[in-house]
Amino acid sequence: MLRLRLHLPPVLSLSYSHLRHVHSPKSRIFPCVFSFSQSPSLSYSSSVLPKPIPSFTNNAVADDWALESRYLSCCMPDKRLKVAVLLSGGVDSSVALRLLHAAGHSCTAFYLKIWFQEDFENFWTECPWEDDLKYARAVCEQVDVPLEVVHLTDEYWKNVVSYIIEEYRCGHTPNPDVLCNTRIKFGAFMDAIGSMDYDYIASGHYAHVVHPLPDQIDNPSTLELSKDMVKDQTYFLSHLSQAQLKRLIFPLGCLPKDEVRKLASRFNLPNQDRKDSQGICFLGKIKFSEFVARHIGEMEGVMLEAETGDFLGNHRGFWFYTIGQRQGLRLPGGPWYVVEKDVQNNVVFVSRNYFSVDKRRCLFRVGSMKWLSGSPPNQNCQLACKVRHGPGCYSCSFKMERGEDGSEDIAVVQLSEDDQGLAAGQFAAFYEAQTCIGSGVILESSDDQGFPVCAMALEIARMKDKSKLGKPVKIKAKLATPKTKPDQKGSTELGSASDDSQANVTVNGEQASQEEALPKISVNWLQNEWLRILKFPWPRKFFARNE
Repeated sequence: MLRLRLHLPPVLSLSYSHLRHVHSPKSRIFPCVFSFSQSPSLSYSSSVLPKPIPSFTNNAVADDWALESRYLSCCMPDKRLKVAVLLSGGVDSSVALRLLHAAGHSCTAFYLKIWFQEDFENFWTECPWEDDLKYARAVCEQVDVPLEVVHLTDEYWKNVVSYIIEEYRCGHTPNPDVLCNTRIKFGAFMDAIGSMDYDYIASGHYAHVVHPLPDQIDNPSTLELSKDMVKDQTYFLSHLSQAQLKRLIFPLGCLPKDEVRKLASRFNLPNQDRKDSQGICFLGKIKFSEFVARHIGEMEGVMLEAETGDFLGNHRGFWFYTIGQRQGLRLPGGPWYVVEKDVQNNVVFVSRNYFSVDKRRCLFRVGSMKWLSGSPPNQNCQLACKVRHGPGCYSCSFKMERGEDGSEDIAVVQLSEDDQGLAAGQFAAFYEAQTCIGSGVILESSDDQGFPVCAMALEIARMKDKSKLGKPVKIKAKLATPKTKPDQKGSTELGSASDDSQANVTVNGEQASQEEALPKISVNWLQNEWLRILKFPWPRKFFARNE
């Protein structure tokens, strides 16, 4: 039995066979596979007490129904459904719950706890889940929606965190958000409530699922782009299976973010002013580098300039760096970027020419392919590709090939334009018009596709005894040339400095530190100029006092 010292009543860990109802005045026990909270109510901490909530009246219910024509188009308002709503305590999921309630559906809210186990005690004090759960409960109380708490600690560690750690050990850059959606929110949780006869599972994701008509039930459901292209989260949902997609609805898929904020205010949600969450949920306020250091450790290696092989400094381990990284390098004369990694020899290659046109690439391979319809598209159709979350995407073509070991199909992707930040381990999502059709994991680039590291740098990287390199070289100033970033087309950046490098300015076409850029002024010159000013026949009015 594990007892926590928290503001909330103690949490009792049972034999993964029950789920506790913590909102209804009369607690109910449901057969399930996870542990639950022991108390039917939650106590508030005075320091984080949510805003007072007005009583919910019949007028409020009528106001909800007035929203149907404009806001409920992604809520299936023409049906009466039993919906399990994932509620995080944030604004988006709270508004999603209220919209579903306004559409007339029977809703039950579920809060997922994924904090770490006993041997992660140093992280527990930083986890904000207590506040999240209080806000989630307050939101449910407004409309008398029951709230369930589900523990998924072990599942999250096994299916997400362990995978992330192993990927970093291999020098890859995994995406925990994609894994959390496929393996936890719509994986382990979906399995947990499988016997509870919910028609759909809903969340606050910005995406739109289009389900087939009742007389076409055998047709696949499709994942469509949301109305808000900036907040669109289809990239994070692109690795779902068709079986998962058929059970999902996303009420916010038809709304832009600013409208969601307005609805939060209109509903007078207790969390309407909360900021959007950032980072990985299980870490709280802990830096990811600290988490990686604890679970992988540190091993000193060298940083080499990709173009010259110059020894620039040391690092704590290649797993702390990802392709395209700019912050944390602590090198002067920048900005510097990580361009390649030698995992076997623990070497990080960096360059100041990251955005040079001849260093970009548009050809890469993708494995672990998953198509939402269950089968790959026609290779002749026009597709778009996202290599990261955000509104930007590329036109692309692809062809399927057998992998080297013959165990899986590999997609060879050709983008319409070059991209600089392709990192192994990240996901590439594919779209046909407004429909997301699937995704896969970007694989290591072949020798002729990555950033061109010079032969000298590669030879130095293979050296067994790196102590022979001596001290790092003194970094020379770099010529300031205009560079256009692929995600900022048409804009140029002259001699910009990173947060962790020395500030840079341009002097006579060269990039130098602020100290180097100061003009060299002699004392005699200053004296002569001062005397010249004093001897000038200034009019008296310049020296008259102001009346």
